[in-house]
Amino acid sequence: MADTTTTPVVLGSAQGSWFARVGWRHLVAIAAVLFSLFPIVFVVSAAFNPLGTLSSTSLVPTRLSTENFSNLLTRTEFRSWFLNSVVIAVVSAFAAVFLSALAAYAFSRYRFKGRRPGLMFLLLVQMFPQFLAIVTIYIMFTTITELYPRIGFNTYWGLILLYMGGALGANTWLMKGFFDTIPKDLDESAKVDGATHTQVFFGVILPLVTPILAVTGLLSFIQTINEFLMANVFLTAQDAKTLAVGLFGLVQGDRANTNFGMFAAGTLLTAIPTVVLFYTLQRYIVGGLTAGAVKG
Repeated sequence: MADTTTTPVVLGSAQGSWFARVGWRHLVAIAAVLFSLFPIVFVVSAAFNPLGTLSSTSLVPTRLSTENFSNLLTRTEFRSWFLNSVVIAVVSAFAAVFLSALAAYAFSRYRFKGRRPGLMFLLLVQMFPQFLAIVTIYIMFTTITELYPRIGFNTYWGLILLYMGGALGANTWLMKGFFDTIPKDLDESAKVDGATHTQVFFGVILPLVTPILAVTGLLSFIQTINEFLMANVFLTAQDAKTLAVGLFGLVQGDRANTNFGMFAAGTLLTAIPTVVLFYTLQRYIVGGLTAGAVKG
């Protein structure tokens, strides 16, 4: 009886050795991970290097010490920088989330004249960085500082108001996509029961869009606490600076080599609020980022 078994035919990318098929991808992935981890490892090494200079920093420190952290934490201005950054980032993130939620709700639920041009305008404005208007904004704040010093240069509220100018845009588009996924029948049912627009927004819609609120708040917080260009221009007093501006002053000019260890330690301490907020909101993040892209 003839043998009817046949040898399986290997087609396409399944031919060749394991390395030719998938092995090279592993090497590329490992190289990408090492490339991305190098600056992080270098900063951590510099932060725990007791010598604290840029020229003496290596990828693997010869001795570990917390001297840079203790020297930095004993500086009174650093505590002011840390507090300024956290307060400004928290208030700015909260205001950005609230304003974006109001705008997204209006664009998602109502049909009015200028709705589509308004959405396009918000999208186009985001293509131009806010720093392009720095001269105009500086002149405006010069007058504001003379008339209302509490919201002028070197103040919390002045910088927060400045950040609010760019609070809409991408956040509104992201939230609108999430709002569009919520059935309008819920709004109509609440209105039939006698609920006002305000009650519908705060009592029905906001509890359902908690994931996108968390994502927008986290992104706004990270952007604000790491912002440097605008803060460097509008915060010049030593006790009014944020962490980004203050730490830059430690390595500016001739002090770059001497204070690099404290600068590296400061960058690690700066990441603490972001990490804490991330782990607090992590259960909402995946759902918010994916659901917000379902509809435009």
